[in-house]
Amino acid sequence: MASVTKQTTIGEVLALDINTAQFFIEIGMHCLGCPHSQGESIEEACMVHGTDADQLVKTINDYFAQK
Repeated sequence: MASVTKQTTIGEVLALDINTAQFFIEIGMHCLGCPHSQGESIEEACMVHGTDADQLVKTINDYFAQK
């Protein structure tokens, strides 16, 4: 089972499962194809977008736990 942290990059999450893109898009992160976003950690991206990194990590890990 995959597991992510706030330090995991967006690129790493998408490489584990492209379907996780939905969780980023749902909170307003529409720039997933941008090269910069691929190397940005979940924590960094959430800070820029004013969203809760802990909640996003939980959502993604819950998704992986159900697979």
